Parts: sequence; structure tokens; C-alpha cells
Amino acid sequence: MSQNERIVVDPQVCGGRPIVAGTRVRVVDVLEMLAGGASHDEILADFPYLTEADIRACLAYAANAVDHRIVKDAA
Repeated sequence: MSQNERIVVDPQVCGGRPIVAGTRVRVVDVLEMLAGGASHDEILADFPYLTEADIRACLAYAANAVDHRIVKDAA
């Protein structure tokens, strides 16, 4: 399964927020755990149905989401 297939958006699940495929774990949940200092091993222990590849897919999704140019007005 590629990273693109690991993260899905379904309007019927979690209000249409991006989730790890086949779960109700939102990408933001994984990112918040990582930002809070949780290790990959801790996340995998808490959510045994996730994989290391799922965590990497969440990180890649976030990196892609913020990778855009910001243009400021010269005013």
C-alpha cells in the first residue's frame, strides 16, 4: 500500500477529515501525538492496528499539505 492509499478522506467518516485507511484515526491525531512527544513505539502500542508506514504516511501527508508558496502583498 502506498502512502497515497494509506490516507483517505471519506465524508461519512470523522466529518471528512483525513484518516488512516481502514481506521477512524485522524491524521491530526497522529500528528498531535508526535508533537506532544510520543514516540512511534508508543503510538503503535496505543493503536496496535496502525503500522510504522501509517505514521510515516501521516507525516508525509502533513508535509505535502503545508508545501505551498505564500505570496505577500507588497502594500
